Amino acid sequence: MTIIIHLVIIQVSQVQKLNELKNYKHLFISADIGFYSLTLHQIYTLEFFTNNKMENKITTMEQGMQRRTELLLGKDNLEKIQKARVLIFGIGGVGSWCAEGLLRSGVRNITIVDSDRVCVTNCNRQLMATSRTLGEVKVEALRNRLLEINPDANITAYQKIYQAETADEFHMEQYDFIIDAIDSLKDKADLILRATALPKEITFISSMGAALRTDPFKVRKSEFWKVDGDPLARALRKKFKKNKTFPRRKFQCVYSEEKPMQNQGVNKACGTGGCLCPKAKLISGERGTDTAVYDAPGDQQLVEHEWCSTKAQINGSLCHITATFGMAIAGMVINHIIE
Repeated sequence: MTIIIHLVIIQVSQVQKLNELKNYKHLFISADIGFYSLTLHQIYTLEFFTNNKMENKITTMEQGMQRRTELLLGKDNLEKIQKARVLIFGIGGVGSWCAEGLLRSGVRNITIVDSDRVCVTNCNRQLMATSRTLGEVKVEALRNRLLEINPDANITAYQKIYQAETADEFHMEQYDFIIDAIDSLKDKADLILRATALPKEITFISSMGAALRTDPFKVRKSEFWKVDGDPLARALRKKFKKNKTFPRRKFQCVYSEEKPMQNQGVNKACGTGGCLCPKAKLISGERGTDTAVYDAPGDQQLVEHEWCSTKAQINGSLCHITATFGMAIAGMVINHIIE
């Protein structure tokens, strides 16, 4: 059997978005002679023909991306991962890394929820926060990032505040996994109560406090009531006991057993005089009111919304800790799927 290889080399001046490259349906080719992939400056497209019957040796881009996942876990497990539906509340230092970890491991159906815009102070730890994305709606910035990795993924982005009044809007019963990566005590407690009241087939995982730590080797997982040494878990348990309302079932948490440090610097977060975030330009109306119209993307009612001024204390945090939390949660999801 004779195989004729037709090679086309396309020069590109810079790395382009993957969704702009989808037109090259032969971007990744699998054949007996090896696996060809995209380089930074060239795209090799190969077409295989035979002088007899044409053999379908061409995989899709997405199949190519998941070659290593399938190699490790097998086709059946990869298909389970690809079918999973994950809902992530909060896409800051923990949730953003969790989302990317899940996507790169094969999860195709991810819903992300967050009300904020990218602030300059996010750049030290949040995946989608860069000098280019400052001021953008966080969920849209992260959605764009995820779709650059896998243009065929189903990424749903909600710029919304999770709270008791909005909880029903997210239809949590439609998901296989619910990830809690929010840090508002009141809203986190409400989410825990609602998520644990769902059928047990829906897995709920919660992130405890990732701030004020430096040692990634102290990150652990444990059932909520057994989490030790974490102030956020302690505050949640105290709140549940005080209100005499408790989670309906047990659930796993990611936390650090490292003793929290003390902040050494000066707080310059939103809501303080030292805030470094640029203010959106006001086009009309009165700033901070329902009449305000801003030169900013997303929900106009959330342009000046921020959480920092509502917190008792702003704590320092580091990327290698928050990312470890997020990737640990992603790993818990994947391992649960393939069990």
